[in-house]
Amino acid sequence: MATSNKQKQGDTWQEKYQEYLLHNGLKSTVQRDLIANEFYRLKGHITAEDLHANIRKKHSSIGLATVYRTLKILASAGIAHERRFNDGFTRYEFFDPEDRHHDHIVCISCGKVEEFENDEIEELQKSVAKRYKFTMLDHKLEIYGRCNNCSTKAKNG
Repeated sequence: MATSNKQKQGDTWQEKYQEYLLHNGLKSTVQRDLIANEFYRLKGHITAEDLHANIRKKHSSIGLATVYRTLKILASAGIAHERRFNDGFTRYEFFDPEDRHHDHIVCISCGKVEEFENDEIEELQKSVAKRYKFTMLDHKLEIYGRCNNCSTKAKNG
């Protein structure tokens, strides 16, 4: 039976997760594994509270503190990225090294977050780093404004 790309990617992150737990003296528990798998399934930019609410539908015994701790583990393992979009919430985004780098555009009114890719911006950032003799290890770009829907409401409101 053929293995799909999604299964291959899933195996990769799960192996990385198990390896991280092992190397850091942490146990693979049923609760941690359920949280990690649900986080992978949901993708997107999710808060710990949203992930917890989703998990509690099927597993009411899992507490919010366990979700927070597991997300911190996933971030430390390089499987999740913490994102803060100036709204007071920490969101977590699944990180797959096979995915292309992307940036974010964030609506300050409704909180909508869109991902975008732009090769020209990527090249410009590399050029700036080179010009300043800076070895770029990572970067992020977040654009804040109002989405079309919120801009229309603001004009008509």
